[in-house]
Amino acid sequence: MNDLIELLNSAKSGDRRSLSKLLTSIESGQTISPGSTDSWTLGVTGPPGVGKSTLIGKMISHWISDGQRVAILALDPTSPISGGSFLADRIRMEQGETGNDVFVRSIASGNQSGGIPYFLGEMCKVLSMCGWSRIVIETVGTGQSEIRIVAFAERVLLVDGPDRGDIIQAEKAGILELADVIAVNKADLPGAESAAQSIRFSLGLVDGDDRKIHLVSALDGSGVAQLISDIESCEPDDIRKELRMRERILSIWGSLLLTHPEIDSNIAKLCDGSITVNEAIQSMGLTLGLGANNWK
Repeated sequence: MNDLIELLNSAKSGDRRSLSKLLTSIESGQTISPGSTDSWTLGVTGPPGVGKSTLIGKMISHWISDGQRVAILALDPTSPISGGSFLADRIRMEQGETGNDVFVRSIASGNQSGGIPYFLGEMCKVLSMCGWSRIVIETVGTGQSEIRIVAFAERVLLVDGPDRGDIIQAEKAGILELADVIAVNKADLPGAESAAQSIRFSLGLVDGDDRKIHLVSALDGSGVAQLISDIESCEPDDIRKELRMRERILSIWGSLLLTHPEIDSNIAKLCDGSITVNEAIQSMGLTLGLGANNWK
């Protein structure tokens, strides 16, 4: 614990190596409980290939020119077979914005449920304590579990492309209704305006939904300034607080099960048919102090 405090103090003074080591410690399961530090966090989600990383690069340039310090936590999918992860999001961000006011950390999604590691919240608090005024979490991509980003981000930006099929997937996942701000990237390509109109139509089916749809281009930067203005003026929605806390509990609870000392042995027993799924869950539930009745 003392070593972590020393790393935190060093990171606060601007030592990036100490900050990296501290985040690695948190990622490996250690905790320093940084307290109730408020942090400005933005979750950026959307299907693969719509240009999330490139758009974030343009947003970084805007924030830096405004005197902000920006930290990016870029989640990369982990192979369920090999356990490996490419960790290459920083390659797609503009490498001109890699000065002292930008910090990029690639994080393997691991075997966490929903692809959102439970330790992101603590990482965000640490980054805030170390002076990073804008913290962006880039998710793996839209899917049925993308709503978990609300557990760690007070604002959610959904990025879509000219293909209307992508936003249909967002609607199925529920992320469309949870997004605070929506952007259609690659506005210079045919179909972008049509995609934006389709989203407006979807939002118009709900009374009082006045969210703006931004047409942006990460290629030439058009529309990015207005997008950021909308994000900056977005106030965290208290109505979503219950959902945020529920998703946070589910994230931590899932991590407890996945790191349970009996998980591997129970999986082996399930494979050879010596126990049932209910028996495996009951075994781990009893160890966690839940009681057998809670798993019936």
